[in-house]
Amino acid sequence: MRAVCSVLGVSRSHVTTRLRRPANWIDARKAQPVADDEQLISDLITAIRDRASYGYRRIWAVLRHQGVDGRKYQINHKRVYRIMRDRHLLLYRHGARPVSRRRHEGKVAVGTSNTRWCSDGFELSCDNGERVRVAFALDCCDREVMSWVATTKGIDALLVGDLMMQAVEARFGPGQTAAQPVEWLSDNGSCYTAANTRQFARMLGLKPVTTPVVSPQSNGMAESFVKTFKRDYARLAERPDSQSVMAALKQWFEHYNESHPHSALQYLSPRQFREQQRLNN
Repeated sequence: MRAVCSVLGVSRSHVTTRLRRPANWIDARKAQPVADDEQLISDLITAIRDRASYGYRRIWAVLRHQGVDGRKYQINHKRVYRIMRDRHLLLYRHGARPVSRRRHEGKVAVGTSNTRWCSDGFELSCDNGERVRVAFALDCCDREVMSWVATTKGIDALLVGDLMMQAVEARFGPGQTAAQPVEWLSDNGSCYTAANTRQFARMLGLKPVTTPVVSPQSNGMAESFVKTFKRDYARLAERPDSQSVMAALKQWFEHYNESHPHSALQYLSPRQFREQQRLNN
């Protein structure tokens, strides 16, 4: 039998099972036909209306074991899934969201300062296993890092609020807000999309803008800065522990703003470029 099955390309165990079946064997896996499909759909929608948070398996359990108006259905849960899927009644999986259809077709860079700011975060590891997490605010015209925050814990909405306030004060002065709305470009991290963060941003004169999902190039300027900062500063420095790294961050950011040549700025540093803008205006 092994040679025959090999030639025919079929499973030997399947052939053996079919040979051993009794003559009166019936496939019990076939679902029983539902007499009134319209009534089933109506009762299914009624069950969903009563329990909108139920997924298809719990709706199936209600229809099968509890019934609607005394009617019970001996149906498979897969049939309930198909009906709910075809009528767009399924819940999203835990933590899942609809995929954004937005596409990145524009340019992140802008022609004048204080028009669009971008923000992102990154992580630096230390020799002793500690990790420092950093978030920053970068002007999408002159590339200056206006503000930054660092912690050994996670970046939360409070730290992002401090980041925003420091950036606004650095550009417009203490206690001031942006005269014209400045776009605040970030990814969809929870610390950026929190309601408190977005509300605080508007109070400061910022306009929160998030990138399309799974589109890191939409915040490409911030991503490029992270690559530059890690390559030219963090990887060349000793990082024994978190305290040493956090103490060195100020010097690194200051050197980037004052002295780091940038190809998009005719190889001027961000502050040299800002000074040139000021003289030209």
